[in-house]
Amino acid sequence: MHTLIESNPILNRLPKHLKQFMKPQNYEDYSAIDHAVWRYVMRKNVSFLSKVAHKSYLEGLKQTGISIDNIPNMYGMNRILKDIGWAAVAVDGFIPPNAFMEFQAYNVLVIASDIRQLENIEYTPAPDIIHEGAGHAPIIANPEYSEYLRRFGEIGSKAISSAKDYELYEAVRHLSIIKEAPNTKQKDIDIAEKKVEELQLNMGEPSEMALIRNLHWWTVEYGLIGSVDAPRIYGAGLLSSIGESAWCMTNEVEKLPYTIEATFKNFDITKPQPQLFVTPNFAHLSLILEEFANTMAVRKGGLSGITKLIQSKALGTIELSTGIQISGIFSSVIESDGKPIYFQSSGHTALSYREKELVGHGIETHLKGFGSPIGKLKGINIAIEDMSPRDLAAYNIFEEQTITLEFEGGIKVSGDIITGKRNLQGKIILISFKNCTVSYNEKVLFKPEWGIYDMAVGKEIVSAFSGPADLNSFDLITHVPSEKTIQVKKTKKRLKLEALYQQVRDYRDGKNKTISRTKVLEELIENHAEDWLLPVELYELAFISNEKVLCNSIINHLESIKQNKPDVGKLIDDGLKMITKEKDLTTN
Repeated sequence: MHTLIESNPILNRLPKHLKQFMKPQNYEDYSAIDHAVWRYVMRKNVSFLSKVAHKSYLEGLKQTGISIDNIPNMYGMNRILKDIGWAAVAVDGFIPPNAFMEFQAYNVLVIASDIRQLENIEYTPAPDIIHEGAGHAPIIANPEYSEYLRRFGEIGSKAISSAKDYELYEAVRHLSIIKEAPNTKQKDIDIAEKKVEELQLNMGEPSEMALIRNLHWWTVEYGLIGSVDAPRIYGAGLLSSIGESAWCMTNEVEKLPYTIEATFKNFDITKPQPQLFVTPNFAHLSLILEEFANTMAVRKGGLSGITKLIQSKALGTIELSTGIQISGIFSSVIESDGKPIYFQSSGHTALSYREKELVGHGIETHLKGFGSPIGKLKGINIAIEDMSPRDLAAYNIFEEQTITLEFEGGIKVSGDIITGKRNLQGKIILISFKNCTVSYNEKVLFKPEWGIYDMAVGKEIVSAFSGPADLNSFDLITHVPSEKTIQVKKTKKRLKLEALYQQVRDYRDGKNKTISRTKVLEELIENHAEDWLLPVELYELAFISNEKVLCNSIINHLESIKQNKPDVGKLIDDGLKMITKEKDLTTN
């Protein structure tokens, strides 16, 4: 078994914490049934989508080297994707939203390497290689869309989540796993669906991640492009679903112009979408993305920014006006007149400047958290960060001076100044004290016996975002999947069916022309009477060879399957139509 991950220059740029989600594709694990599922979906999709998809889809299939007949080998894909500046990695199902976005920011396409079961051939809530490889990959060959996807990842990875977002992620991941697993009881699926539904209805105020995830859904996954009256498909969820790609083109699905309002339109991953949004062109996607980014804490900062981080209960960063960045789990903020005047983190905290940790100010130094005032000094018009060395000396903000700094919001810092750190522009960004007391009204925030007090300098919070400023400051290798994709041990009956699929595949590929397709059909009828896809493949070979007796036998068997399993009737009919249509095209 191939257990190594073949790397390349794009993948080499990935930080370690993203590499923990990667896994080998193990191409040899795909069965002949898996390849037949891929082939059926791709033939049907390409036939239909050639009429309704954006022109970049078919062009992209050629550019990315995705074959209609075989599941793509990711290592082969990567050799082709590098020409358009992208790469692909295999992962196990859904990964956390921030990680998914961050991969995009590095121009890396995340591909769930499992493939849907034959029973879920039209649609699966689980991410699979049909969705990712046949849906996402072709469209990124379009330069405008490719840049939109990269920027989306860059901005989305900074979005602040709520504690409930992660709970919903876990619930959706669980549902997708059990729905795609063979032999799952309907009762268990119903329970999982109900949990997802209940969480979706009780999320409270939507987080930034929840809102930007909506934008991702209505564009990258389920986007239409062109005019509302005559749209084309570009969203990967539609491009990879032979059911929804046709459904979305009907009048049953409402088409709306794509605006920032899509941010507030939630979606249900378990159901077909009742409405879709249409962008006039790919450039318009970037305009809406920028409009949304302007509402995010990464650009607005302020009290609302740090409040979002506190509510998230997760690792995040605030940046002050001097450029100093404080990364940790924020626990509290003191405010005055709608502005933050003091913040506090709890546990490991690191200080950085321009995404690089300040020497001596990593988590080893700030083990138990970090707190600092924000704002200007009381009665002094000029902020500390704007003071020249002469100004600092005039106000006794100088080494070895004992001083009390009183801030406008009421925070007092009293102690002996040890030293300070400056940024590239010469502005002081950090002042260190000994024998220091920090207080607010009657409340003591820092005591002298606690050691050195480091005070971050800044008159305001200019940015707040998810994750650390310097990726090396924290141990981010923490990913332990709540549950892995279920790989059920194959029965003898299943293995025999796979062997029959392989025989037909070898016959079609010219590897073994001695196989008796009549005997294959007989064994199917006797031992695998419910399987419909292999009879369709057998019919294709018999039809091409003009073997009328065998064709009739197969049609009779397929009719009996349709009577016993009406839900697969349309799939069978569509498969037969593809065969006759392709024959007509080759003879004309």
